[in-house]
Amino acid sequence: MPPPTRTHHQFWPKRLPHSLTPPATSLWDNLEISARRYPDKPALIFFGRIFSYGELRDTAQRLAARLHDLGVRKGDRVLLDMQNCPQLVIAHFAILRANAVVVPVNPMNRAEELKHYIEDPDAKVAITTADLAGEIAKASDALPSGQRLSHLIVSHFTDAFDPDMEGADALPDAWRDWLLTRHPLPALAGGEAMSWPSALDTQAPPPLLEVGPGDLAVLPYTSGTTGLPKGCMHLHSSIMHNAVSSSVWGNATAETVTLLVVPMFHITGMVSVMHNNIYTGSTQVLMPRWDRELAGRLISRWQVTAWTNIPTMVIDLMGSPNFSHYDLTSLVYIGGGGAAMPQAVAQRLLEQFNLRYVEGYGLTETAAPTHSNPPDDPRQQCLGIPFMSCEARVIDPETLQEMAPGEQGEIVVHGPMVFAGYWKQPEATAAAFIEFEGKRFFRTGDLGRVDEDGYFFITDRLKRMINASGFKVWPAEVEALMFRHPAIQEACVISAKDSYRGETVKAVVVLRASHKGRVSEQDVIDWCREHMAVYKVPRIVRFVDALPKSGSGKVMWRTLQEAEGRGE
Repeated sequence: MPPPTRTHHQFWPKRLPHSLTPPATSLWDNLEISARRYPDKPALIFFGRIFSYGELRDTAQRLAARLHDLGVRKGDRVLLDMQNCPQLVIAHFAILRANAVVVPVNPMNRAEELKHYIEDPDAKVAITTADLAGEIAKASDALPSGQRLSHLIVSHFTDAFDPDMEGADALPDAWRDWLLTRHPLPALAGGEAMSWPSALDTQAPPPLLEVGPGDLAVLPYTSGTTGLPKGCMHLHSSIMHNAVSSSVWGNATAETVTLLVVPMFHITGMVSVMHNNIYTGSTQVLMPRWDRELAGRLISRWQVTAWTNIPTMVIDLMGSPNFSHYDLTSLVYIGGGGAAMPQAVAQRLLEQFNLRYVEGYGLTETAAPTHSNPPDDPRQQCLGIPFMSCEARVIDPETLQEMAPGEQGEIVVHGPMVFAGYWKQPEATAAAFIEFEGKRFFRTGDLGRVDEDGYFFITDRLKRMINASGFKVWPAEVEALMFRHPAIQEACVISAKDSYRGETVKAVVVLRASHKGRVSEQDVIDWCREHMAVYKVPRIVRFVDALPKSGSGKVMWRTLQEAEGRGE
């Protein structure tokens, strides 16, 4: 009988090895090689505008030359704050080509949140779209002079497409103002804002490529149970491994056409979709944000073959009154993560389209997948089996001893996709790893079990976190922001059930005596919308006279969470 950690090998795709040797090159080389192989092949499609691989490479090289001209050198961190668009892909690879490090930022963040993403990584240059530029400038201006941005490169969405050109995909009416409005360049205290066309207007060559597998490539931030978000140090090698593995695991080829709607600032969209497709030489149809009718039209028009998503997107699309008019017959791969796919929806996909929804699991710290269901043998509402080159165990979080199959414990993982550590936080890094069987395993903080066949399942959370439609919301971060409201004396953030999002954010608030009767729950919600990303905003606010506390004075959030679960 095989050891319990290897039982999943009997379900392993027979065409694939259990581990992978990724290229010993930089991430930039993936674009360079695909552009050499397929110079005229569509790389990106954005509202009907097609970018070939040759054009994508050449544009990224010009922007890399500009970044070098602005003083960006090897290892420098460059902020990238955009919704999905061609400029994001160009900027991402330009930063890598300039030997620098991409700091991807959620475009929903507001100025108060953005200050940390400028200050913590010591970023001096940021690249963004015009609709977000004002927030970044506001955040930079609020910092001490030595910590501000020196340069801000600003693009309009229409720098990448012409809505009036023949063959353009129709814009959703609700997006027209957002995508088409021209914004003036913001003033940047102590620095300079530059338009996208000006940034690309250079004949200078890019610098010599100096980075390789062992160099820092991407610094995505993740929140946690305490404190401000922490930067996850990913080398070219960790991103490369999961990009290549995702391509192989999903049967991708240069003929694959992918719908890229999961956000590329997030590790899944960045690695499992964008980097995967650039490595493979596939075509990516970009959506800046979710709209079910546009998604249906794009899948139909461009004959999309692969779609990585959040389950709520599939549920929404299948609920469209126009669903029967969309042609989904081109799809051969559909999957995702972030939340469990309801069994009834997965069953409908199988019966109506012969599509098996492939769920996976991973974290920012692990370059997305550490687990995935075999595409040929997926199980519903299951994390899957350990991914290529990955080892996973379920251990007792206290004794660190491995649990028997079926027993709950903390999921820990080891493999080349695991990050190098938290930026500037050696103590947090040390706490995140354990030595197990002579290897360094990362503690995910998620509780789960593994069955007799080696498939993993989530059962609970060790970490305090809310999962709202796949977006991770960390209560400590929301509370820290809410404490800046002049009326709030104390706040405790918990999860509440939501029929669509699965979970939503609820804040239990104690008002200062001076503000009681003068501030409403809706006032607090409105204030939160102005000061934090919309997915973090409490949908429910409840005022109380006091929060439950332990003998040491700590807020007993679990007591409030359990009361919420009982409907109290």
